Amino acid sequence: MSELFSKNNKDAFLLPLGKNNPVTVQVLGICSALAVTAQLKPALVMGLAVTVIVAFANVIISLIRNTIPMRIRIIVQLVVVAALVTIVNQILKAFAYDVSKELSVYVGLIITNCILMGRLEAFAMMNKPWPSFLDGLGNGLGYAKILVIVAFFRELLGSGTLLGYDVLGWAQQFGYQNNGLMLMPAMALIVVACIIWWQRAHDKELQEK
Repeated sequence: MSELFSKNNKDAFLLPLGKNNPVTVQVLGICSALAVTAQLKPALVMGLAVTVIVAFANVIISLIRNTIPMRIRIIVQLVVVAALVTIVNQILKAFAYDVSKELSVYVGLIITNCILMGRLEAFAMMNKPWPSFLDGLGNGLGYAKILVIVAFFRELLGSGTLLGYDVLGWAQQFGYQNNGLMLMPAMALIVVACIIWWQRAHDKELQEK
């Protein structure tokens, strides 16, 4: 049991949530972070979908890593990821069709998400299933964390709502107006930049890199 929760395993799960976040530190997955964060609901679904796919893709690749010829390892990784993405996409269409339409092609583009391919190549191909699962889970949640933070501010300040519920409507009687600029992709990049600045300002280790 102690081996399951060893320091290395804890680091594999916890570091992507903070000091080695895939979006703010590794600067991966930026495109989807900009595209699906105008509202909180699609950001939550996208974050959950990526987390599930990265975690299980890591486990599958880790289980078969010793049988994969090195020449075709990228192709095998893509096939595994494509199968998982297809399953997740069909589940979304069955149980959350409206969100599936909002996410549109971005669910399919998870196949080429650099976070996914990076973790499969850098971690799952060289580690056992349990550490690989924790690594995938940590990186997926780290990615989802940034998406949720960005979407929270963009929807709140851009539409005055959260998860579609009116939050700032009462403030309009005092002259408050929603900032439509927050709904533009460029503002997502600015919010991500602010998160990166805040993280580096509070972490001396990152300042030295």
